[in-house]
Amino acid sequence: MNANTPITHTQAETGLIARYDSARAGFAGTDAVIALRDAAAEQLRRKGLPHRRVEEYKYTDLRAFMKSSARLSAAASADEARAVLEASDGFGDLGRYRIVIANGRFVEALSDVAALAGEGVTVTDFTEALGGDNGAALLAIPASAEGDGTLALNTAFVQGGVMLSVREGAEVSKPVELLHVVAGEGAQVTRCRIAVAPGAKLKLLETFAGNTSSGETNAVFDYDIADSAELTVTRLIDGDGEGARLFTTLARLGSEARFHTLGFIAGPSFVRNQQFVAFAGENSEARLFGVTMARDKALADQTLIVDHAVPNCSSREFFKTVLDDEARGVYQGRINVAPHAQKTDGEMMTQALLLSEGPEMANKPELEIFADDVLCAHGATSGQIDEDLLFYLRARGIPEDEAKTLLVLAFLSEAIEEFGEDDVTGMLEERVRAWLAARS
Repeated sequence: MNANTPITHTQAETGLIARYDSARAGFAGTDAVIALRDAAAEQLRRKGLPHRRVEEYKYTDLRAFMKSSARLSAAASADEARAVLEASDGFGDLGRYRIVIANGRFVEALSDVAALAGEGVTVTDFTEALGGDNGAALLAIPASAEGDGTLALNTAFVQGGVMLSVREGAEVSKPVELLHVVAGEGAQVTRCRIAVAPGAKLKLLETFAGNTSSGETNAVFDYDIADSAELTVTRLIDGDGEGARLFTTLARLGSEARFHTLGFIAGPSFVRNQQFVAFAGENSEARLFGVTMARDKALADQTLIVDHAVPNCSSREFFKTVLDDEARGVYQGRINVAPHAQKTDGEMMTQALLLSEGPEMANKPELEIFADDVLCAHGATSGQIDEDLLFYLRARGIPEDEAKTLLVLAFLSEAIEEFGEDDVTGMLEERVRAWLAARS
């Protein structure tokens, strides 16, 4: 489609445009921020929502999925947010600090701001930051994500979020949970920026709780990992919401930095978890893991682009998917190696297990290499449960359902355990068991 050809808007696109026009006057931000919002809304007017004729969304047609657009959610009171928190199990009894974002807005009264300050972490309301001198810089996106429709929606409608700044050399003693709470109906659009200063270490947990049946959830996580800093992220995307769940990671790594992340998807009807990772300094490492479980007619998409723009960096991508009924899984991964990024070491693997005849898996691993002294590889597999292994377990007296559970758990646990975060391994494996138990 020619970019200049006018399009016929769907009902959802018409509603989103009207939503922006009516809400624009109340949005936070400087004139430069509003200009960026306007540009993002104009992209929606010109191109509409991402659809299957956009290569990056070939298997994840947001335009076809969104039949209508809900209003933006209203601010939630502390009591409303607290009620949702009390019903949420998230990471269970794991010791952690908590930052609460309710209906897209930071709730300081329910967040451990003072305790984090003692650990060298400053917490700032993202809405307030948009009104500062550097407000427009907070909405910047990397070149590899320019024109992305999900990011444009976030830029246009972002309601708020938080900024975490970890002091140089600080090592936060407990994980920090960014808990996004949905209290009531409407769309939730948030943005969180995490800046880890040189030599600092942070473990981050990202969870979502509450009713997601109406409106889209669109969250962007912007990570700035400075020289010799380390950031580990566990993102838990579960529940039975019917609205589109859209998550974006923007990560920049300095020299000798470490970035480890796992995206765990189980339940929602439509999920896209996309990551844009860029190496800006040498001798850095990124390890990206994914675990996906989908059933019924759900769609779950794990997409990532890793830009090796400097020499002597390594990346590992390892993703596991289990599908049942008529579910659809998507894995799109691309490793870009710039001409001068010699000594790059990149490896990508995606594996899918289909539990019945109905599901479909789209695997699309890619390498774009413009350097000659590199070690890069990718692989993709899809298949069903190994009948020989199943027979082996049943021959030893293990009932069929339990044997299948053991085999699926072993398949997914390979990624969970290689992620290597003992604090969350047991909890994630229990969620796998619960998902399989609900299948029978």
